[in-house]
Amino acid sequence: MIKSMTGFGRGEVTKDNRKFSVEMKGVNHRYLDVNIRMPKKLNFFETSIRTYLKKYVHRGKVDIFITYDDMSENQVALKYNETLAEEYLTYFRQMEEKFQLENDIRVSALSRCPEVITMEEQSIDEEELWNGLREALDGACRQFVDTRTTEGESLKKDIILKLDGMLQLVSYIEERSPEIVAQYRTKLEEKVQDLLADTQVEESRIAAEVIIFADKICTDEEVVRLRSHVEHMKSTLEEKEGIGRKLDFIAQEMNREANTILSKANDLEVSNCAIDLKTEIEKVREQIQNIE
Repeated sequence: MIKSMTGFGRGEVTKDNRKFSVEMKGVNHRYLDVNIRMPKKLNFFETSIRTYLKKYVHRGKVDIFITYDDMSENQVALKYNETLAEEYLTYFRQMEEKFQLENDIRVSALSRCPEVITMEEQSIDEEELWNGLREALDGACRQFVDTRTTEGESLKKDIILKLDGMLQLVSYIEERSPEIVAQYRTKLEEKVQDLLADTQVEESRIAAEVIIFADKICTDEEVVRLRSHVEHMKSTLEEKEGIGRKLDFIAQEMNREANTILSKANDLEVSNCAIDLKTEIEKVREQIQNIE
């Protein structure tokens, strides 16, 4: 089942008074390019997030937005630095003796000295934190893949319709080629007879000229290869995933054959068909750029 590289997913989990929200959006890109925005306290999970994402995404530019709210009551705690308080008091006494000043320091004043009393966040169980984040990430990834798959199926149907139209153009070129040769022979005979009047024209000479012309405009090999590429692309579309680059390569080969047919065309209708082929191939290539 093919996937588009365009998609969106969202997952939200509230667990143990902690709320995790993950949003993902993706667009087409040649390789896998992941950009993660999240609170600093979750930064140490970045490698784990990238590794986890590879289970679901193989190609595309993916932006991930993570928010985290801790609603528990014990988020922070007061910390008393007794050693630092003693150092402050020591210096205050030295100042008292040195400058003959009254040492009027009180507990309230000492507590306001820098770093004597501080607030710090309570330590969090990393495994517990990761479990909540992973659950939200998993929900976002699954929705992300679902939207990619839905759009991928739409792309597949449209590409197959275009491929069927290309096969019709190829069939017309095959049918038209013998008619072009027959018309050339008729015109050649009429032209020679007009030039030579009553003189008998050797059939072998006419046949030789027709053979040279037929060889010059022959597109049998290109048509066979082009038809083969079309069928190959159809079968590739039935593969599971990771087919974007392969499809792009096949489209390049199809375009090469169409160019050769156009260069050999000595007939307006065949030229128009070759141009239509190139147009359809380019449309297919544009759609393929968005397939994972």
